[in-house]
Amino acid sequence: MNVVIHHNPNCGTSRNVLALIEAAGYRPTVIEYLNVGWTRPQLLGLFAAAGLTAREALRTTKSPAERLGLLDPLVSDETLLDAMVEHPVLVNRPIVCTRRGVRLCRPSEAVLDLLDRLPPGPFAKEDGQLLIDAGGRRVG
Repeated sequence: MNVVIHHNPNCGTSRNVLALIEAAGYRPTVIEYLNVGWTRPQLLGLFAAAGLTAREALRTTKSPAERLGLLDPLVSDETLLDAMVEHPVLVNRPIVCTRRGVRLCRPSEAVLDLLDRLPPGPFAKEDGQLLIDAGGRRVG
């Protein structure tokens, strides 16, 4: 199965999702979107496939969203998309794509629903919470 992750290596959640994918035996295509940026059609396609609006995908913390006036609920999705193309950091991450779907994987265990197989356990989240037990079963 092909796995694509739109990844920020500086983000603990994104690093943990990538580690989960790799531990499950996949060799994902890693797209460091802060380096390559986004296109408007790409964002529209990802958001539609994930069932997200631009507002729902907007990263509101540790981003320029507030400084750019994007937190106002009256700001349109069109304006948000323009800002996301100009400032890739405004898109929340990681976004993972597999044949099982597309999802914003926050929290990181959301990626498990997109994989055909789980990583061997034990495996914990970035905060230490156990996700996969020693027997290879999901926890929680």
